[in-house]
Amino acid sequence: MPTYHYRCKNCGYDFTEQQSFSDDPITVCPKCSQEQVHKVYSAVPIEFKGHGFYRTDKSSK
Repeated sequence: MPTYHYRCKNCGYDFTEQQSFSDDPITVCPKCSQEQVHKVYSAVPIEFKGHGFYRTDKSSK
């Protein structure tokens, strides 16, 4: 089950919730009870492995 990061625009409360893909997003803050919550998106870590990804690798001719 995916974990989503949320932040309240009203009070700044950060929290995470495990939700199914079919669940509706959370909109009400559990701390201040205002409808000011939005999902926080972050970059997905990418790791390149293997030949050809590094500057020190020899380029193919």
